[in-house]
Amino acid sequence: MSTALLEEASQILPKLSRAEKALVLQWLVTDLGDAFPGIEQEPGICGGSARLARTRVPVWTLEAARRQGMSESEILRAFPALRAEDLSQAWAYVRSHQEEIDKDITENEV
Repeated sequence: MSTALLEEASQILPKLSRAEKALVLQWLVTDLGDAFPGIEQEPGICGGSARLARTRVPVWTLEAARRQGMSESEILRAFPALRAEDLSQAWAYVRSHQEEIDKDITENEV
């Protein structure tokens, strides 16, 4: 987003009534409702599967490991670039995208 748009928004916001601000907030919440900080999806990386930001570790890989009985500490040892926070983000994504993760696990089973 351009700095000019943010500046324009900062000038408009104080002029809105509380009801109008509430409506804008509802729009933002709706727009960001499926946002998961730390999770990225790009067509050319990891086959487009959801992955942890700054890594090439797909969320489905972590969930598959968890389903096979690996503890969080074992997963962190197996993926040294990850932090506990990364796992929390992955598990939140799994809870909200269960069908997608199940499909990715099924498609990638060897």
